[in-house]
Amino acid sequence: MKKAINHWAFPGNLSLSDACRQAAEAGFDAIELNMASEGVLTPYMDETQVKELLKTVSQHGLAVCSVCTGMLWQTPLTSPDPHVVSRAIEAITAQMRAAAWLGADTILVVPGLVDANTPYDQAYQRAKDAISKLVPEAERLKVSIGIENVWNKFLLSPLEMRDFIDSFGSEYVGAYFDVGNIVAYGFPEQWIRILGPRLRKIHLKDFKTSVGNIHGFCNLLEGDVNWPAVRAALEEVGYNDYVVAEVGAYRHYPDQMIRDTAAAIDRWLK
Repeated sequence: MKKAINHWAFPGNLSLSDACRQAAEAGFDAIELNMASEGVLTPYMDETQVKELLKTVSQHGLAVCSVCTGMLWQTPLTSPDPHVVSRAIEAITAQMRAAAWLGADTILVVPGLVDANTPYDQAYQRAKDAISKLVPEAERLKVSIGIENVWNKFLLSPLEMRDFIDSFGSEYVGAYFDVGNIVAYGFPEQWIRILGPRLRKIHLKDFKTSVGNIHGFCNLLEGDVNWPAVRAALEEVGYNDYVVAEVGAYRHYPDQMIRDTAAAIDRWLK
């Protein structure tokens, strides 16, 4: 397995070039870029602009493993408003296009959410309908739509996630599995075995169940993830792609977080 790190792990005022330099020095193989309405990578950039980012990344010996986004929390695929859904589809299409230009084979997609105004059954159908519209473009670009498990009260079972992915009948719809997100209500090693060949990328986070809320996320190897079991499950299903650390920067000496995270992944893998 190859190790990568999400660009969110670096302070916001750090240039992409400096972030890539730190990642390379720590021994990472790739970086995951994040698309937002403002910042390093936006939906409005053309091919030339995006390939300039790739040039910056490549100068440090890194690849871009995938493209992430937080935009789909504000414009969920499960919204009852068709205009919101249309904006979400446009954002995901921009993600896929940028990923193809960057040489990345996967994008992360939050499939929507269930809330007081969005019943579960309606959320399921809306998400399915919207993603179905995106599949032809994913297949054309050869970029996988990686459905992520997040705290969205949706797709709460590995069996449901498996069947949801399979319903599209395309190798370009798979799972972007987040190890730490599951610990609050499940066991990551079980999800990995059930999702198996559907796994496209893996996010690495750790979580302390004794805290039980968003403040429970912690440094790798410090929480309640059963890391030996996770590694065994990944090896069992033959996963040999990127494992992508999604961690927050330290308040002081944030470059130390990059080195500590790389060391934790190396210890886990070796």
